[in-house]
Amino acid sequence: MRAYLTVWRLPSAPVLLLAGFAGRLPSAMVPLALLLMVQQHTGSYAVAGLASAAYGIAMAIMAPILGRRADRHGPRGVLLAEAVIYPLLLAVLMVVVLSGASSGLVFAASAAAGASTPLVSGTVRALWSRVDVRMRGTAYALDATFTELVFVVGPTMVAVVTVLTSPAVAIGLAGLLATTGTIGIAMVPALRRWAPPAGARPGMFDTVRAAGMPRILASGSALMLGFGALETVIPAFATASGRPGLSGVLLAVWSLGSAFGGLWFGALVLRTSLPRQYRWGLVGVTLGLAPLAAVASPWVLGVLLFLGGTAIAPTLTVQSNLVGVIAPPHATTEAFTWLSTIAFGASAVGAAVSGVLIDSSLGLAGAFVLAALGAAVAAALAMVPGRRPSAPEVPLRVPEPAAAPALAA
Repeated sequence: MRAYLTVWRLPSAPVLLLAGFAGRLPSAMVPLALLLMVQQHTGSYAVAGLASAAYGIAMAIMAPILGRRADRHGPRGVLLAEAVIYPLLLAVLMVVVLSGASSGLVFAASAAAGASTPLVSGTVRALWSRVDVRMRGTAYALDATFTELVFVVGPTMVAVVTVLTSPAVAIGLAGLLATTGTIGIAMVPALRRWAPPAGARPGMFDTVRAAGMPRILASGSALMLGFGALETVIPAFATASGRPGLSGVLLAVWSLGSAFGGLWFGALVLRTSLPRQYRWGLVGVTLGLAPLAAVASPWVLGVLLFLGGTAIAPTLTVQSNLVGVIAPPHATTEAFTWLSTIAFGASAVGAAVSGVLIDSSLGLAGAFVLAALGAAVAAALAMVPGRRPSAPEVPLRVPEPAAAPALAA
């Protein structure tokens, strides 16, 4: 645990971790609360699902655009603007739904709120990429662990608040958390010193085409497609087992396994190259998902989800480390927002395809197989030989504060 204490003692690290946790909670709260709120007031799961999809798609499309602006002009101004606009648009969304407006207006309000989602993850990861190289892996691991806990705490908060009050209150709470977390990150001294590198501005997709990035994004898409499929089939499995209440427990156990694996991995000192670590991590995730299609008991499924989940956070930690190395110095925030975009987009596709498979003759087993196939394709893509990044795999030094906001030199 000494490595984690070292990271915690870095300037602004506690703020990044705690404010980042608060600022990320809406990503796990709003889609679920929006689904429940719209269904409750329209009586239609179809309208509710489309509203939630509009929110997620708009967020995924807008994230790289805002990330690009943050790299050009500094993330602080973008974050402060989002801290004001996002809760206001969430309030508008609540008014639209609660007033019984048309479905088209609900979709438009959902998309507007999603597009204004604060760039918390991209900014935090961009800052971690400027930490001393000796502590960077541990910092990413700690960040990945906190992110996993978001997906344990967020849905739980929505469930509790919905039972006690209503989904609309959960959305209001998410807006408050987003504002608090986003302002906290925006006030970090490193962001105040942010000075965008001078030089030519790249094109919109130059960051995506950077050596090594296409493979990471492609493998990440396949992986997240598998995770989306699993997030859909787990509740269906619990319902088919006669214990629908276990769906949240099983998802939480899966995330807790990932958090445990992330903490363990972050304390290790590995000499293996980052690409090799990434490949082995994807293989580990695939092996963890492979036996799920043959499981009949929810209790056995819970054990396997926990064990298989231990490979997830380590893999995502290495993925973040790779992006931090590959991303051009002038486009780190944008690079990390592309990761968020493919995560939301591919996960939504996986969830949709999984739902179709569950209703087909392939049933639950087909959806579990899809999840394992997604991870297997990700591992295969990571193993395909390709062009090496032009930058060294491990930066030789951390940029000076004048050029980039280093947390530690």
